[in-house]
Amino acid sequence: MLKQIQNALLAKADKEKARQLSRFFKTGKGEYGEGDIFLGITVPEQRLVAKKYISSCTRSDLIQLLRSKFHEFRLTGLLILVEQFKTATPVKKKEIVKFYLANTKSVNNWDLVDLSAYHILGEYLLENKKEKIILHKLAKSRNLWERRIAVISTFAFIRESQFKECLKIAAILLRDKHQLIHKAVGWMLREIGKRNKQLEKEFLDKHHKTMPRIMLSYGLEKFTLLEKSCYYNSAKQKSHKFGKLAKFVTFCRV
Repeated sequence: MLKQIQNALLAKADKEKARQLSRFFKTGKGEYGEGDIFLGITVPEQRLVAKKYISSCTRSDLIQLLRSKFHEFRLTGLLILVEQFKTATPVKKKEIVKFYLANTKSVNNWDLVDLSAYHILGEYLLENKKEKIILHKLAKSRNLWERRIAVISTFAFIRESQFKECLKIAAILLRDKHQLIHKAVGWMLREIGKRNKQLEKEFLDKHHKTMPRIMLSYGLEKFTLLEKSCYYNSAKQKSHKFGKLAKFVTFCRV
């Protein structure tokens, strides 16, 4: 079955799209996606292939897909794994999570993480809360992608209006050095704010002076211009984007 999946993907390859994706996902020397090879296949096209082979793709096939040098082979393997997880028994779900965690080296770009982490690990931990320590271990990993898996997995909790785990992981990652973590944490904080703005504000009130600027910016995306100005002014962080908001600052002190 592996050969059929590979051929189905290769038939959709597009060299121009591959060049564009290589630039977009930072595959140059010293960049976070260094050495990754793209075939130029869109995610919707990969989903179609994945759905066709959900039931027939074996664990051995998935291992080969995840070990591939081609980005789209790895992503399609993860998309198949996500679909298999949805209909799996509790015992099989545990096996899938174990397999996922054993292959995090292959989940090595932000789209691979974002399209799999909360669907697999996050959903599993929602049903098996005693194992949440996994998130904390991943958040403290030296591996960039494992840290991103930790925070993105909490989206499964956020969608169920359970915010404690995300805030715990966000606190661990406040001083992370990588922008991809800053963006991920800010994104999850924003998602909390959509559901409980007061809770996000409490977290920002406590940490906005020390959190990375990008993290704060992402977290504030749904806030009003006045609210953004107050936080930036308080944190003494200057941004040309908010330079025109200086006249609002006085109102923050009322």
